[in-house]
Formats: sequence, structure tokens, C-alpha cells
Amino acid sequence: MRRFGSRESSSLADLFVLITFGIAFGYVEAAVVYYLRALIKFHENYTLSHYKVWLNLGFITFVQPAHSLLLTRRIADIEVTREVMTIVMLLCVGYVSSKVWSRRCGAFLVCFACWDISYYGWLRLLDGWPRGLFTRDVFFLIPVTWIGPVITPLIICTFMLVAGAMLYLDTPLGRRPRRFKRL
Repeated sequence: MRRFGSRESSSLADLFVLITFGIAFGYVEAAVVYYLRALIKFHENYTLSHYKVWLNLGFITFVQPAHSLLLTRRIADIEVTREVMTIVMLLCVGYVSSKVWSRRCGAFLVCFACWDISYYGWLRLLDGWPRGLFTRDVFFLIPVTWIGPVITPLIICTFMLVAGAMLYLDTPLGRRPRRFKRL
């Protein structure tokens, strides 16, 4: 009997299931953000007037805003916890997808990439946002706020998707070198 995630079942069909999960999870994320935006009446680029820059890489800037981007500190704390739990859920999917650690890592990367890429697609369908690839967004709030153009996570996640699929399917990128037998 074939089992999802078993050594012999890391197939394209299983990869499709991981991709489908990521896309569905992206919708859930987009719906949450849509609700938050409706509640705080947000429909433009994120603008931070007062913040401390921790690190500016050009394509991602790590900042500490003077005030929460959300309505209250409590809502911001709940949002940070939701972000942590999102990563926990993605890690759990990766873990149960295989008994082999490299494939687990690949499954995590595939799910994460599909979740993040589809999040922007679903949000565009639900809210007409982002307006373009260079629209500014807040990527994460952990451990500080990450901001930058939408194209940044799309490019990073595209590479994560390819690398994750190769690891999961045990293709040359993910294949471990063979050990030689001692004579």
C-alpha cells in the first residue's frame, strides 16, 4: 500500500498535493489580510512615517516602527502569533510528508513558496492589491517588520519552489552523494 511521504512515493502526484496545499493556504492568508485591511480601512501602499532601520538590503528593509501598523498592540501581538503559527503549520506539513529530512525540507520549501506566491495572487483577486510588482508590502513582523516591493518575495519564493521540488523529488540538487564501500 502506497503512503504519502514514504520513500518510494515522493512522486509528482505527491508534489501536486503539496502545491495544492500551499495554494489553498495562500487563500486563507489572503482572506485574513483582506479582513484586516477592511477593518483598518487600508487600501494603499504601506507607509511608515517614523521607524528605526535595522538593516536595509535594498530589496528588503528591516525596520522597527514607532507605532504598530495595526489598530492596537493586542491586534499586532495576535498577528505576530498568527505568523509564528503559520510557519509551525508549514513545518508540520513538511515533517509528515516524508521520513527523509532532505525531502521534509523540500516539502516545507514547496508549501511555503506556493503559499506566499498564491497569497499575492489571491489578494489581487479579492482586493485588487497589489497594484504592481513594485508595490510596497510588509512581508513579516518577526522579529522586526520586513518591508519591500512585492517582487522580492515572488522572486525568492520562485527559487524556493524550484529548490524545494528538487529536494522533495530527490533530483540532482537534492541527491546525497553515494558512500563508497570500504574494502
